[in-house]
Amino acid sequence: MQVKDLTVEELKQLIQETVAETLQALLADPDEGQVLKAEVQQQLLESLARTQSGERGMTAAEVASKLKLIW
Repeated sequence: MQVKDLTVEELKQLIQETVAETLQALLADPDEGQVLKAEVQQQLLESLARTQSGERGMTAAEVASKLKLIW
């Protein structure tokens, strides 16, 4: 079957399905099902605790400067 043979409703359905499949592919988590190493999990928990206690991290400008992204 070719696109020219589809009804308007069939074409709309095809487009909706294509968009839904594309969004699922783009938004899928490539790390789903993976397990964090214990040390990485600990670092994340410590970072979260610091943030929740009000501690602030580096600003975007500080990160950019540290990585020499500002010229």
